[in-house]
Amino acid sequence: QVQLVESGGGLVQAGDSLRLSCAASGSVFSFNAMGWFRQAPGKEREFVAAITWRGGSTYYADSVKGRFTISKDNAKNTVYLQINTLKPEDTTVYYCAATSTAYFRSANAYGYWGQGTQVTVSS
Repeated sequence: QVQLVESGGGLVQAGDSLRLSCAASGSVFSFNAMGWFRQAPGKEREFVAAITWRGGSTYYADSVKGRFTISKDNAKNTVYLQINTLKPEDTTVYYCAATSTAYFRSANAYGYWGQGTQVTVSS
């Protein structure tokens, strides 16, 4: 059984930075990649970034390139999402997820999800 636990969200001001963490436990050896998504109320879950578990290749949504950085620490089974220069429109719940497939940008490809962490950016 796989468990993903996010942390690091909170209330920040525009221009601040945050680092979200996602700690994985269980059958992490089955992962091909881990990703971060975000979902605002009434909207579909949006791909943010992904990183392959073994090679460390990274993938980003065009909307976040340059401000968001995904990284991992295999020894800790943890994936991070560094968010710089936060904007009010970044306010939403961020989810981490794990997939055994190569379809990193599709939420449907991810079989394991964390509970989400709220990020709120005040202007």
